[in-house]
Amino acid sequence: MAATVKQMDGSQGFDAVVVCTSNAAQEAWWQARLEATRGQAARADAIVVAVHEDWAADGAGNGLGTLYAYTKARAKAAAAGHDLDALLASGGTVGVYHTAGKGTRLAPLPGAENNNKPGVKLPSLVDVAGAAMELTILEAVVRQTGCYAPVRKGRCSVFWGDQIFVPSAGHAESGAHHADILAQMGPMPSEAAWKAKGLDTYGLIAVNAEAEAAQVEKVSYDTAKELLKTFGEVTSVGPSLGSFSLSGEMLTCLLEEFKGEIAGKEAKMDSDPHFWMPLTLSRDAYCRVMVSKEETEAAAGAHHDRMAAFKKTLLAAHPGRGVLGAIDVGDGCYWWDYGQLRLYQKNNMLAMDDSEEAAALRDYLKIPAGGIQDSKVDGVAITGNSLVLASNIASGSVHHTIASHVTTGKCEANGCMLINVTARSIKATNCIIYNVVDDSEGGLVLPDGAVHTNVFVPGRPAPLVQTSSVTTDGGKVFKVKMTPNPFSFSDVYKMNQTTDVEKAYAMGAEAHANLAKRM
Repeated sequence: MAATVKQMDGSQGFDAVVVCTSNAAQEAWWQARLEATRGQAARADAIVVAVHEDWAADGAGNGLGTLYAYTKARAKAAAAGHDLDALLASGGTVGVYHTAGKGTRLAPLPGAENNNKPGVKLPSLVDVAGAAMELTILEAVVRQTGCYAPVRKGRCSVFWGDQIFVPSAGHAESGAHHADILAQMGPMPSEAAWKAKGLDTYGLIAVNAEAEAAQVEKVSYDTAKELLKTFGEVTSVGPSLGSFSLSGEMLTCLLEEFKGEIAGKEAKMDSDPHFWMPLTLSRDAYCRVMVSKEETEAAAGAHHDRMAAFKKTLLAAHPGRGVLGAIDVGDGCYWWDYGQLRLYQKNNMLAMDDSEEAAALRDYLKIPAGGIQDSKVDGVAITGNSLVLASNIASGSVHHTIASHVTTGKCEANGCMLINVTARSIKATNCIIYNVVDDSEGGLVLPDGAVHTNVFVPGRPAPLVQTSSVTTDGGKVFKVKMTPNPFSFSDVYKMNQTTDVEKAYAMGAEAHANLAKRM
């Protein structure tokens, strides 16, 4: 898969890149940022359109959210002289990236980015207006997924902003179906293999002999067989990656079907339970699943009827394609998920391993051979495949540690991730230190396995210190004020909802620069 990784260099990508953010300040920041990194994430000549989802508090869901994001992007692009509908109709490509959400399981890192969850940093450098900055998770996703653009002419592709995957099956072409979804496909397993692979914990895609796909949600082997008994012989099945693409015709029809909900910013619909399942399962099977999710049978039946009528209209107006297909990424694909703290740590630390996958990740992140880039580390013992980027470390030892934009007089780090840290000294083992400015004479001395962050909030004289541990699931303690934190992660999220990320980032950059001068 090394050759596949080399294609993921920002040289190819979608004609238009649409990013759906959480608020107006993030929209403005991402509009500027993705324009600044064109050619390194989005294609060099891509149309960049950032929007934000100003829906009800519970959100639109990724189904209606996709339609709403496209609607807003179409209007914003038109104001800049670009016609997205005409682009698709002429065989152009649009990529939509969803980034909204609290990122509870990644806490406290999204809080340190002032709720700009897709802006969480990776150990890789990009040029932003002449300055070396960390590649963000979203930019990494845009760079990776751009390889699908050449095989998706006239389609709108939808991705999640926190996972990177390298398909072992290559980038298969879309077009046989109005909608298709990425999945790790394999033969229909036995009941024992179903359990052994944990397939009951995934949203699954099943494909029949006619190459038509159906979506089933986190069900047992017996339940899946029952739900699919009217579907025909199942030839392959696999966990869904969630990312999908739509023909321009289907996108237009969906926008028309749900124009009332979009105009009123009402209802919440996700693509799996509200689009793919009612379009591919029988009415009885669909109602069974939705009732198990606490939906009423009447509501589930009515929605299935609505989508059945939609399908009939779509296929009558635009025949020659199936409804839903599967695009196989291959059973051996690399899948680097950054949506949870433990996975963020695991998949970043992977870059220091000696495996083929680790080499592919380093290649993807553009980390040079030797692992040291743009750094002053002459007085430092660097061992254990450590990666040191854009750092100035005067003395100490760095073992099996990632250090990116670290400025310190002395560093004693073992098994750590140090991202954007300025401190007089650092002593840590198995820690994540992220966006931290520490001016204490004693320096940063952390317990093993600590997570240490700063939150810069304009109007506050000093950054908040928010801590956790590498074994803590932020989603489980999101509303708990942990010792010694001044606030819960939820409190910080609420505080950041009105924060201008541009001002917060400028405040943080100034604090880093001022301490570096004093040191």
